[in-house]
Amino acid sequence: MPSALDKLLAILRRDLLTSIRHRSGFVVTLVGVFTELAAFYFLSHAIGSGFRPDGLEYFPFLLVGTGVYTFFVASAQSFLSAVQEAQQTGTLEVLMTTSTAPAELVVLSAISAFAGKLVNLLIYLFAGVAVFRASIHANILSCAAVLILCLAIALALGIFAATLQVAFQKGATLLWMLGSGLWFLSGTLFPIQTLPRTLELLARAVPLTYAIDGMRGALIEGRSIVSLAPTLAVLAGFGVVLLPLALAGLSLSLRRARQNGTLSFY
Repeated sequence: MPSALDKLLAILRRDLLTSIRHRSGFVVTLVGVFTELAAFYFLSHAIGSGFRPDGLEYFPFLLVGTGVYTFFVASAQSFLSAVQEAQQTGTLEVLMTTSTAPAELVVLSAISAFAGKLVNLLIYLFAGVAVFRASIHANILSCAAVLILCLAIALALGIFAATLQVAFQKGATLLWMLGSGLWFLSGTLFPIQTLPRTLELLARAVPLTYAIDGMRGALIEGRSIVSLAPTLAVLAGFGVVLLPLALAGLSLSLRRARQNGTLSFY
């Protein structure tokens, strides 16, 4: 455990120094955040106040939905990019010979980017509230509970993305297809109740649906942990199942890639 923590701190320090040297990237990110928020703000005004999905104002509804969705997809992309970069630079095979377990190595390599996506989500939500005056009634404890469970699921999805890249070398394409489906089925822009019954049932099998619903309930409606207990239980169930499966799948794909000599294929 101390060894893994030391490695994590070293990687975080390296990526922090890199980010400091490339400060323009942070400015570009901020510009993108405010541009997207402005687009959603004016879209909600164009639609009008009569449209209240799930009884909520449309701009806060969009704010939370798009913020959480982007966090999940960007987090998965960070894991995939960590593997792609190691493959393209030819360092993945070398890293696999170190004393660090392969799955642990991939997670450590992507964890700082994963943390960066979390910071982007918090900035996105804060800007929507502070600058664009999104109406919220946040319950801090409920928000924290939902966020912690979301982190576990996002970590699992990120590891799955890394597994796809190692196994099929087409992780970006597969992630794009998966992300498109999640966007459509998770209630990001509209309630899933408006979908045909078959698609609604499929949407209820997607963990992102519950993550968005839970965050909307905690952040916009100010619902308590007791009130959100069913949603939190579902999120916890997804986390308990997906995270071990993701780690096992990544370990298996790395082992097979080493045996087949395809670790550096991309």
